[in-house]
Amino acid sequence: MRIIDGKLVAASIRGGIADEVANLRKKGLEDGIGLAVIFVGDNPASQVYVRNKIKACEEVGIESFLCKLPEDSTFEDVADTIRELNGNKDVSGIILQLPIPAHLDENKLIDLISPEKDVDGCTAAQKGRLWTGRDSLIACTPFGVMKLLEYYGIPLEGKNAVVIGRSNLVGKPMAQLLLDANCTVTVCHSRTQNLAEITRRADIVVVAIGKAKFLKADMIKEGAIVVDVGMDRDENGKLCGDVDFNAICEKCKYITPVPGGVGPMTVTMLISNTLKAYKKQHGIA
Repeated sequence: MRIIDGKLVAASIRGGIADEVANLRKKGLEDGIGLAVIFVGDNPASQVYVRNKIKACEEVGIESFLCKLPEDSTFEDVADTIRELNGNKDVSGIILQLPIPAHLDENKLIDLISPEKDVDGCTAAQKGRLWTGRDSLIACTPFGVMKLLEYYGIPLEGKNAVVIGRSNLVGKPMAQLLLDANCTVTVCHSRTQNLAEITRRADIVVVAIGKAKFLKADMIKEGAIVVDVGMDRDENGKLCGDVDFNAICEKCKYITPVPGGVGPMTVTMLISNTLKAYKKQHGIA
């Protein structure tokens, strides 16, 4: 068994981003390289994620803009903020921090973000580009998973991959990326019958359902590669993932831990997308 170290891979990628940003600054930037985070309300978990994003920007020399809006903001309040950021030349990327208050229409607001600045890969335009095999800004978590597999030299072509979860943020784009890497992909979800029979045939299992320690040892085959995208709390309140790590790790060839696996990659790919967006906006190869 080998643990996939997300902190190590994230640090390596961030180092490369920092170098590239520094080189661009030396050449003289037309406009700033900036990430804008729109945060509506006071969700405690979101506060932590937003701080991590701002810190990551600081580490690599990308400017950050925090647009904090009250819980009772109207659709137009948030929409006006998005439109203003769309027109700001110093903002290369925009992210609407999720979840947002229930009275707001998440999909309509996300689709107001300029696709060229959609560094979370959430607009219909960017999803469409991914689904049709064109260059796109890819949803950060599945993008990070692919970078982890690539860093560790894990072969994907011809492998049977199972993705548990079908969310727009993780499950669906994850399945598409694995398909693009020539895996044979099965997507499972809450209505899937005989789940364990399906996962036991998989060479690669990616779990993203938000259920603590859901994937057990009897649900995978010997030598499987297991990627845990979950971020949960166990019965003792301790941070854990969707995979029962202690029960399953000795059966795996590779496995991602929680914390320290996929998590660090999500923010890293967000700043990577922000740099990519800036370069595309300014015609830099």
